[in-house]
Amino acid sequence: GSVPVLFCFSVFARPSSVPHGAGYELLIQKFLSLYGDQIDMHRKFVVQLFAEEWSQYIDLPKGFLVSERCKVRLVPLQIQMTTLGNLTPSSTVFFCCDMQERFRPAIKYFGDIISVGQRLLQGARLLGIPVIVTEQYPKGLGSTVQEIDLTGAKLVLPKTKFSMVLPEVEAALAEIPGVRSVVLFGVETHVCIQQTALELIGRGLEVHIVADATSSRSMMDRMFALERLARTGIIVTTSEAILLQLVADKEHPKFKEIQNLIKASAPESGLLSKV
Repeated sequence: GSVPVLFCFSVFARPSSVPHGAGYELLIQKFLSLYGDQIDMHRKFVVQLFAEEWSQYIDLPKGFLVSERCKVRLVPLQIQMTTLGNLTPSSTVFFCCDMQERFRPAIKYFGDIISVGQRLLQGARLLGIPVIVTEQYPKGLGSTVQEIDLTGAKLVLPKTKFSMVLPEVEAALAEIPGVRSVVLFGVETHVCIQQTALELIGRGLEVHIVADATSSRSMMDRMFALERLARTGIIVTTSEAILLQLVADKEHPKFKEIQNLIKASAPESGLLSKV
C-alpha cells in the first residue's frame, strides 16, 4: 500500500515512500521528517510535482493524491510582496534593543532616543503590546538605562550576538498568538538593529523601525543602514506615527492617554534630519 516518492529540497534528493492516496498534508509531514533540521518553519513554501509531459516541476494540483511513483519538491517562496504596514495591537510586538548605560556618551542624540523609547514602552503598556528587551553584554556594557521603565516586559535578555533573534526570543514570539509585526528601536542602527531587522523579515515578520528612537555613533552609518533597510521592504517610520496607527481612531478607549504621551515628550533634536 505504499508508493515510492523522491523528495527534493534545495540541493538534496532523498527517496522514500508514502501510503497510496497520500495528499498534501502527508507530503509535508514527510518533508519535515526528512529535512526538518534544514527547513525554516517561519517561511512559506509551495510543494511542486515533476510533470513528465512538461519535463519540469509544476505546482501540486489541487486535490492531488499519490497513486504512482513520482518526484516532488519543496520550494521556499521568494516573491517580494508589497508591505502594507498596517499595525494592530493584537498582532504587534515591540523590540527594545540595547539601550544601555555605557552607550550614553558614544551614541548621537542618545538622550533623545531614550526619551522616545520610554514613550514607546509607555504606549505599549497602555495598549497591552508585548515588549522584548535585549542588553548587549551587560557585564561589560551595563544594564538598560534607568530612564527606561521595563515594567511588564515579556522578556529582558542578555546577549552577545548582535541580532536580537535568539532562541529565547523566537520562543517568546511563538507564545504570542497571531504576531505579524515587530516595532524595533534602539542601538546601533547599522549593527544590532540592522541585523535584527533582516533576520525578522527572513522569518516572514513585518518590521517597523522607529527612526526617532534609533541611532548610532556615526550618522553616516545610521543613514546608510536606514536606506538599505527601507530598500528591503522594512518600514522606517516615527514613534508618533506608530502610536497613532495602533489606536487608529479618536474613539479608541486609550486615545486620550496616547495623545497625552505624544504631547508630553516630543524632542526636536535634528536627529530626523539625518535619516
